Amino acid sequence: MINLYIQEIDELWCGVALEDAEIFATSFAFSERDAFRCLLRELPYNTIFQVALKKYALAEAALGAIKATFYGEDVSFSFQFALTRLTDYAQRVLRLTSLIPTGYVTTYGALAKAAGGSPRSVGRVMATNPFAPLIPCHRVAAADMTLGGYGGGLKTKWDILQRENRKYGKVIEAKINGKTLRLFPVGMLKPSK
Repeated sequence: MINLYIQEIDELWCGVALEDAEIFATSFAFSERDAFRCLLRELPYNTIFQVALKKYALAEAALGAIKATFYGEDVSFSFQFALTRLTDYAQRVLRLTSLIPTGYVTTYGALAKAAGGSPRSVGRVMATNPFAPLIPCHRVAAADMTLGGYGGGLKTKWDILQRENRKYGKVIEAKINGKTLRLFPVGMLKPSK
């Protein structure tokens, strides 16, 4: 059974769906209703779930990490995500995305080069990421360093990234499984028009 937890934290509604010791989905919104809807969208048809009244340590940790990530704080966690329901490609892209550190972004094209596929296919995975913001799809930008899309809206994406800006000055390259993922300082982003 999947347990849903929704909590208001500093005017932000954070949600997490847990199945056993894995995070099945996460959400954040400015209303309880929207956070709840986001979680429900991720549940497979005919899934048994309940809204849990009692919070457990994993739920508290996940909700706190969602809030901290939203507010641009450095967050270290070792959550287990329920990735097996996703395609192998989506799993590969999301695992790479999870490695993008606070203060940096990458592009859809750079992520596609490291994961295989095309920038458009990476964009589809980002658009359906069930673990935002813990798997930080907000840290993926267009090749021209504009934001592209975001489920929470471009202003929300921009605001999160501005809070994450650590004023790093240079592009770095991360070596992952023999591939290179280029990472750009958040300060290189351009506001969307």
